[in-house]
Amino acid sequence: MAEVTQQMLEKQVGEFQALQKEYSKAVSSRTTLEAQLKENEMVKKEFDCLKEDSTVYKLIGPVLVKQDRPEAEANVNKRIEYIAGEIKRLETQIKSFEEKQEQKKMEIVKLQTAFEQLKQQ
Repeated sequence: MAEVTQQMLEKQVGEFQALQKEYSKAVSSRTTLEAQLKENEMVKKEFDCLKEDSTVYKLIGPVLVKQDRPEAEANVNKRIEYIAGEIKRLETQIKSFEEKQEQKKMEIVKLQTAFEQLKQQ
């Protein structure tokens, strides 16, 4: 009986570690997206400071290419919208991982307690 409990405990610990890895990936992705969002918001503020007849260039590889201002602003706005949506999605995913981790912790504690009791008998 103790061996079965130990195997179940090892399985739960493995699943908990896998959850931790996924959680870390999601947090890292969110951090990257937040940096991109701030960068794009700064670009948007720069557009607000420009005069209507200002020329806008887009960096494509090593070359600056002239771009229509309305098109450039629309692209930045779309990017901001997309990134904000991805951050929201990751927030939901992170919350889910946190809940699952908490459940796994509880299961592990129960199994550890049961295993210790079996060892004492």
